[in-house]
Amino acid sequence: MKRSIKIGFIFGLLCLSGMTEAQEILSLDTILLRIDQQNIKLKAYALRKDAFHHQAKASTGWMAPMVGAGTFMTPYPGQQVMSDADKGSLMFNLEQEIPNPAKQRANKQYIASQGESEEAQRAVMLNELKAQAKNAYYTWLIAEQRIQLLQENEQLLESMKQLEQIRYEYNQSSLSNAFQAEARLEENRNNMRMQEAIMARSQAWLNSLMNRPNNPLFRIDSTHTPLFRPAASLDTLLLANQRKDIQKMDRDIQRMQYGIEAMNSGRKPDFKIRFDHMSPLGKMMPNAYSVMGMVSIPIVHWSSKMYKNESKAMELNKQAMQAERTSMLLESQDMLYGMQAEIQNMQARIQGMKDKIIPALQQAMEANFQAYRENKQQLPSVLNDWEALNMMKNNLLDEELQLYLMRVNYEKELYL
Repeated sequence: MKRSIKIGFIFGLLCLSGMTEAQEILSLDTILLRIDQQNIKLKAYALRKDAFHHQAKASTGWMAPMVGAGTFMTPYPGQQVMSDADKGSLMFNLEQEIPNPAKQRANKQYIASQGESEEAQRAVMLNELKAQAKNAYYTWLIAEQRIQLLQENEQLLESMKQLEQIRYEYNQSSLSNAFQAEARLEENRNNMRMQEAIMARSQAWLNSLMNRPNNPLFRIDSTHTPLFRPAASLDTLLLANQRKDIQKMDRDIQRMQYGIEAMNSGRKPDFKIRFDHMSPLGKMMPNAYSVMGMVSIPIVHWSSKMYKNESKAMELNKQAMQAERTSMLLESQDMLYGMQAEIQNMQARIQGMKDKIIPALQQAMEANFQAYRENKQQLPSVLNDWEALNMMKNNLLDEELQLYLMRVNYEKELYL
C-alpha cells in the first residue's frame, strides 16, 4: 500500500513538472499584439468612434412632419349666424421643416471628426499601455536574471557552510563561521523569494493588460535582449508624423475647423412649408386651402451675433492649440536629445562594469576561494570578496533594468 502511495506521489510530481514545462512562452511582441487586440480600455474607444459614426448619420435626418386638425373662424355658441360663410370651417394642417443641406453637411462632418479624434486617442492610450507592458516585461526579465545569480550564490554558500561544518569538527574553524554562512544562505533565499514575488506581480499586470485571467500562467522569453535604436533624425516634422499625441492634436484642430464651419453655416437660412385644408361647415361655401412657404432670416443682428461670436471663440481656441502643438514638438525634441545622450552614457558605464570591474572582482574571489579550500584563508575574508562581487553583479542588473526602462521612456516619448 505504501509503495502504491509513493508511486502515485511521484507520478503527481512528474505531472506537475510537465505542466510547468508546458507553460506558454510569450514574447514581448506577442504580448503587445494581444494588448492591441484585447485590452478593454482600447475597445471603449472603438465603441465611442462607432457611436459618433451613427450620430453623424442621424444628423442628416429631417424633423418629423406635424399634422393638426381643428376649427377655423367658427363662431362661439349663441352667436347669430347671418350666412353659411359665418359658420366657419373644419381645418386640417400639415407642416414640414426643411433643413438647409449645407448646414447638415457641415454638422455631419463635425460630428464624424469627433469619431476620428477618438481613434487618435486610442493610439495614444495604446502607446501608454505598451510602455506599461514593456516595463513589466523587463522587470520580470531582470528578476529572472537575479534569481539565476541567487541560485549560483546558494551553491557557493552551501559549499562554504559544509566546509565550515567539517572544519569545526576538526577544530579548524569557529562555530560562528558556520552560523555566519548559514545566515548568508538564508538571506540569499529571502532575496530569491522577493524576486519571485516581483515576477508574479509582473505576470499579473501583463495578464490584466491583455485582458486574460491570471490562469493559465505563462513565461517570458528569457533570451530577449532589448535593443536601442536611436532615431536617425529628431526634427519636428519626423516627430509630428510619429507622435500619437501630436496626431491626436492634429485631429482635434481639424475637428475645431469643422466646428467653425458648422457654426458659420448658421448664417444660411432654414425652410418650412405648411399646407392647410378648410372644409366649411356651411353647405354653400366651397372647400379651400392654403399653402405657405417660410424661410428663416439668420442675418439679422439679434440672431447673427450668436454664431459670429461662437465662431470667433472657436477660432481662437484653434490658434491656441496650434501654438501648444508647436511648443510640444520643440520640448519633445530637446527631451529626446537629452534621453539619447543619457542612454548612451549608461550603456558605456554598463559595458565598463561587464568588461573590467566584474572580471577583476571575479578573479579576486576565485583566488581567495581557492586559498580558502586549501585551508589557507578564513571564511570572513572570502565572504568579503563574495559580497563585493555579488554587490557589483546586482548593481549591474540594477543599471541594466534602469537602462531598459529608459529605453521604454525614450520609445514612449518618440511615439507618444
